[in-house]
Amino acid sequence: MNVLLKSVTIIDSKSDFHNQTVDILIEKGIISNISKRITNPNDYKEVRIENLHVSQGWFDSSVSFGEPGFEERETILNGLKTAASSGFTAVALNANSNPIIDSFADISLVLSKGQNQVTTLVPLGSLTQGAKGEQLAELFDMKNAGALGFYDYQRPIEDPNLMKIALQYASNFNGLVFSFPQEPKISGSGVMNENHTSTLLGLKGNPNLSEELQISRDLFLLEYTEGKLHIPTISTAKSVELIRQAKNKKLDVSCSVAIHNLFFTDEVLESFDTRFKVNPPLRTREDIDALISGLKDGTIDMVTSDHNPIDIEHKKVEFDYAAYGTIGLESAFGALNTLFSTKKTIDLLTKGRDRFGLDSKPVAIGHKADLSLFTPDSTYEFGLNNIKSTSKNAIFMKAILKGKVCGAIANNKIVLN
Repeated sequence: MNVLLKSVTIIDSKSDFHNQTVDILIEKGIISNISKRITNPNDYKEVRIENLHVSQGWFDSSVSFGEPGFEERETILNGLKTAASSGFTAVALNANSNPIIDSFADISLVLSKGQNQVTTLVPLGSLTQGAKGEQLAELFDMKNAGALGFYDYQRPIEDPNLMKIALQYASNFNGLVFSFPQEPKISGSGVMNENHTSTLLGLKGNPNLSEELQISRDLFLLEYTEGKLHIPTISTAKSVELIRQAKNKKLDVSCSVAIHNLFFTDEVLESFDTRFKVNPPLRTREDIDALISGLKDGTIDMVTSDHNPIDIEHKKVEFDYAAYGTIGLESAFGALNTLFSTKKTIDLLTKGRDRFGLDSKPVAIGHKADLSLFTPDSTYEFGLNNIKSTSKNAIFMKAILKGKVCGAIANNKIVLN
């Protein structure tokens, strides 16, 4: 793949060309030249887009595609094409399928299905067999097959001894253990945040305590085992403070927040729109402010779209019975860029790579072209025409977002919107 990017602004604080508007020549997938003006050497494809910006390729630490088992929601192939058109050059695939991805063979299968795409698929294996929370899965074998971590997607590990053993065992091979932050006996059958809004609507509430109690337990276990823990999609102010304290104690812990939990409060549920039924639930403005502060000071390590396609039969039903989840890859950049500066947005979309052991190289001559392409300033209403996913359960539908993705370049391939 040979291409010449004309008049692009580089947003990469680790690059010598940060904030500079330049031409970028890419030959056979490698950045061969960066200069103020480059003459097209061999009639290569030229990309000219007004106000085009590029950055290191974006990474999403939590996506679900359905396959195997739920192909009607999203196949791996269409999911990766959606990710590429959304600017992501790598995504971590949850073991959210049927059967559950919990063996060497399962990891090998999804890796084979994700080959030769712009976006690199990096699989997560289930922490326990069948994600049932009873016995550990084949963690070491899955690590050898290519799993980057171990996560029973949105299923809390109820047995503290099992979590202790997982942290101890995985530390032998630098394995990253995930723990979904929810105490199921406290959350019960709650379908939204426990607050005055849930009382007003007559819906069962899932209290902040459920999340904070589980995080407290896991941090105690982490300190005891000296393991390596990732807490996905936190949602409360107290959770931020608990993780801040753990990091001050030098525990090896990281965490993420779903982008929609930064954008919407539980008050949007007054319409009973099931697009807003997510797990963890949407919380309050106080929680959102604390989450944003946690991102700014580095307590929260990364953001995720928590992209989870759900077919219409499981969303267009009564609120109590609707499935949890929203698609989010297509809206991720525009939503973040509405809340933060473009520089901070790019930082949040790229910094998770280091925690997951992925390459993170600055935009520089001689490096592989692993780039996200975007324009940062235009505003638009997110609608069906912006959705590439098979499922259409978009929490950001009709939201006003800022900045558009133009495509991605990686793995010696290019996709342009």
